[in-house]
Amino acid sequence: MTATPSTAVEVPAHAQLVAGEVSEPDVDLGVDLENPNTGEVISRQRATNDADVDRVAEAADALHRSGEWAATPPERRAEVLDAIADALDAEAMRIAALESLGTGAIIRTTGMLAVVINGGAFRLAAEQLRMGLLSTTMDGPTGQPAEIHKLPWGPALSLVPWNAPAPMAAHKVANSLAAGAPSILKPSEWAPYGTQELGLVLGRVLADLGLPPGLFQMVHGGPHVGGLLVTDPRVRAISFTGGLNGGRAIAAACAHDFKPAQLELGGNNPIVVLDDADIDQASTGIVDLLTQLNGQWCRALGRLVLAESVAGEVLEATKAKLAAITLGDSLDPASDMGPIVHSAHKATLEARIAELAAKGGTVHAPTPLPDLPGNFLSPTLVSGVASEDAQDEIFGPVATVHTFATDAEAVALANGTPFGLEGYVFAGDPERGMGVARQVHAGGVKVNGSTMLSLNLFAPRPAWGLSGQGDEGTTETLLFFTNNRVVGVENLSAADLAKLAAG
Repeated sequence: MTATPSTAVEVPAHAQLVAGEVSEPDVDLGVDLENPNTGEVISRQRATNDADVDRVAEAADALHRSGEWAATPPERRAEVLDAIADALDAEAMRIAALESLGTGAIIRTTGMLAVVINGGAFRLAAEQLRMGLLSTTMDGPTGQPAEIHKLPWGPALSLVPWNAPAPMAAHKVANSLAAGAPSILKPSEWAPYGTQELGLVLGRVLADLGLPPGLFQMVHGGPHVGGLLVTDPRVRAISFTGGLNGGRAIAAACAHDFKPAQLELGGNNPIVVLDDADIDQASTGIVDLLTQLNGQWCRALGRLVLAESVAGEVLEATKAKLAAITLGDSLDPASDMGPIVHSAHKATLEARIAELAAKGGTVHAPTPLPDLPGNFLSPTLVSGVASEDAQDEIFGPVATVHTFATDAEAVALANGTPFGLEGYVFAGDPERGMGVARQVHAGGVKVNGSTMLSLNLFAPRPAWGLSGQGDEGTTETLLFFTNNRVVGVENLSAADLAKLAAG
């Protein structure tokens, strides 16, 4: 077999961090993890045993009950977060390489995310602490201000998926620590390597600073381990990014003791192309949103909604651009798109394409496959499918194509699924595009744009419908890990009143 860049990356052994101790999790889950570029087995899924999971919950709870971290002044917490950010910056490209190996996402993308988000998430959280986000005042009845303290619920659990796990872990953990909460991280069992490295770097920094071992911990495993922690009464807040079924299970479990849950569950995101859109701009955006992170991300294209008068032109321009995409090894800088994360997921995507074709769809897959043995799938558009047959998120580089005659029909098609995470509108007249965008039922809608970045760094990232509950965002995620306590003086004593009267 010809050597590929990904075969040069050393695969780390699984490592957990339990009450300050790094060790290898000892439960074999019986599932092989692959190098998605070659199909070769490189490790096995492993899990933390139940006894160690209990130790994790106990260490986090003991620290929370002590009040030590929550009572640490925000300025000091910010210094700790900045130290973590510096350490993550130094390891950014190693983490990026492990992300590319584990997920199949190309190194250009994982490198950008590692450089911008991993350390950046900790710096943003630190800056908000310095801005006084967690402590405000309001006027009180006696003239003395009522104080509003934003305090941690308690130990926080962050559950991240396999598609861009390390940046998501950085965002969640940075904000839980900023909130004053002991933090527990569980990487995805399907792509643990980059997230694990981020966690080990974080743990080393905290240990070097002499901080308590229960402040940050990391476990491995699948739904069983996640379920143990979600249902543990010592864990008080859950932030989950993943699939709909997992989100439903977590929401049901959290309802038992009214535990707050932040759930981002994906979407079936529309791109609406109006009849006055710039065809080149629109087709470029379509390709971007079909191929970024190999189409395996929550804000990727799900439904392509085209004006009838330009549908053929848009589809042909898009196919021409897809034909020029270089599918290849995820660690090769020349690759525009990498492989699907695992052969089992590739088989699922192929089955979905076949199902759509059986319902009358025409399959368009113009990107040539590489001469490599990995889990490669050409990005695919399927036209001629009824809207009611395209309700569910596919979670891969596959999207259905629908046409409309009027803007009202475009809005109806865009809103024609129970999901509502992201939407995109391409229009020659930006104000017309905004008029359509304002009617799309989604947490975020971009006009004439397709980047992976937010419209504004401090804008919330909401989810509507089956896409989840609880806003994410630079500020919103930090506040999610807190609850308010209001303290103030309602009545003054007679002696105090007399002093005020005396002047």
